[in-house]
Amino acid sequence: MPRPLSAQTISVVKATVPALEVHGLALTRRMYERLFENAAIRDLFNQSHHGETGSQPKALAGAVLAYARNIDNLGVLAGAVERIAQKHVGLNILPEHYPFVADALLGAIRDTLGEAATPEILAAWGEAYWFLADLLIGREGQIYAEHAAAPGGWNGWRDFTVAEKLRESEVITSFILVPADGGPVLRHRPGQYLTFWLDIPGQPPLKRNYSISSAPDGAYYRISVKREPRGVASNWLHDAVQPGARLKVAAPAGEFFLPEPPARPVVLLSGGVGQTPLLSMLHAVAGGAPAAPVQFVHGTLSGATHALGAEARALAAAGRVQVTTFYECPRPEDRPGQDYDVAGRITPDWLRANTPLAEADYYLCGPRDFLRVFVAALLALGVPAARIHHEFFGPADELLAA
Repeated sequence: MPRPLSAQTISVVKATVPALEVHGLALTRRMYERLFENAAIRDLFNQSHHGETGSQPKALAGAVLAYARNIDNLGVLAGAVERIAQKHVGLNILPEHYPFVADALLGAIRDTLGEAATPEILAAWGEAYWFLADLLIGREGQIYAEHAAAPGGWNGWRDFTVAEKLRESEVITSFILVPADGGPVLRHRPGQYLTFWLDIPGQPPLKRNYSISSAPDGAYYRISVKREPRGVASNWLHDAVQPGARLKVAAPAGEFFLPEPPARPVVLLSGGVGQTPLLSMLHAVAGGAPAAPVQFVHGTLSGATHALGAEARALAAAGRVQVTTFYECPRPEDRPGQDYDVAGRITPDWLRANTPLAEADYYLCGPRDFLRVFVAALLALGVPAARIHHEFFGPADELLAA
């Protein structure tokens, strides 16, 4: 456990909040510019979050501001620390990488604030940074040790072979992955993801996270990937990667997972390709004897974009779970009662009428707008925040997330 922050540091960091409110984005953009001058460090990061949209600098600016505002009450950031640690383990961030981030952050403060970046401010932010870094290094060390000790576990990058490639819909393709060394795989927690190091011709090394959509059985992993119109990695996987190809994979990571067995009724709520981690959860509960009811509620455009629907319905047919599928714009050939259940979008009113709001844990995954709507809606319907668990596909909104 790192030494507690000094009262002086807490006071100085909180005093920088107004400056961060004005200059936070410029500061984080400059931090990444400095950091990425080192190619070895640059290649540790997911560069898709640092391109045209600049989504990661924006997320980091918000996270730095949140850290400064809560520097005297860091307990509220415990969940964020766990998310960062899981993300870092997926990317194989090690203790020796942290000094590079420290140098980039403090250099960016000097560059952005100029004369206002007094020695006192730099010293306070240095102490604040290393307090958080030491927390992360400690937690990441625990996770690495757990991975190394678990049956089928590993640290670093392990070669996996694509055993099968399956077209699930017009936009989603699944890849069945088995270890190239013939050994077992770490049994993942339902909802976790794999991190990939992708060597794509003409591109720098790319890092991507893809949720595991298969049952946690310790035999193989399945990822189900949506083709994004401008997605370098997803298009390469869809078009170029065939059975027999090898991919570098880190051990399963992520704090978004379903307890086994769940303690309360569960509602799995997904939009589009957001169903992938929830399908792993669905397999986990369907394969056992859940102590509480489980509902899987999924929304997609039509049968053309609906992946793995037959699989979900087969799990429901076993009588352990209830599946409800929404098609926003059903095609003439889409059959109500067979391919889908409800025409239109999932709505808060439907959830209020058809799910146990007062009792259930809700697990949500989908695009950012989907989550924004339904997290707010569930809170408004009286579901406690502690029972709303969500994952989204995009840059992390936490400090130092890669």
